[in-house]
Amino acid sequence: MSVQVIHESEADALDLPGRNLRWLANDKLLGAKHLSMCVIRVEPGETVRPAHSHPNGEEIIYIVSGSGRVLVNGEVAAVSEGCAVLFPQGEVHMLQNSGDVPMKVACFFAPATNLDNYRFFEDVEFPA
Repeated sequence: MSVQVIHESEADALDLPGRNLRWLANDKLLGAKHLSMCVIRVEPGETVRPAHSHPNGEEIIYIVSGSGRVLVNGEVAAVSEGCAVLFPQGEVHMLQNSGDVPMKVACFFAPATNLDNYRFFEDVEFPA
C-alpha cells in the first residue's frame, strides 16, 4: 500500500452555514476506515450553524488559527490557536469566531461520520 496524502486545496469545498468545510479523510478520501477528518474556515463574526450533536460518536476540534468560543450543552468557553476541544457523543455544540481574523479548525471524528449523521438543533443559540 502506498502512502496516502491529500492537500486541503485538492478537497471539494462545501459552503455551509457559518463555515467552509473540506473533508480530508473518510472512507472515500485516504481510505480511512475508523475515523473522518475535515478542516473548516469560519470568518470573523460567523457562527457554525445550526447547533448539532453526533449521536454515533465523538468529535475533537483543534484551533489551527484564530479565536472564538464554543458552546457545549449550554456551557460557553473561549478558544484560541492551539486549543483542543472535545465534543462528547450526543452533546449539543457549536462554534463561533469572535475574533477579527478567519478561524481555521481541524475536526476529527471517531468513528467516521458525515453530515448525514449529524443531529441538528435549530433553536439553540449562544447566550447573549
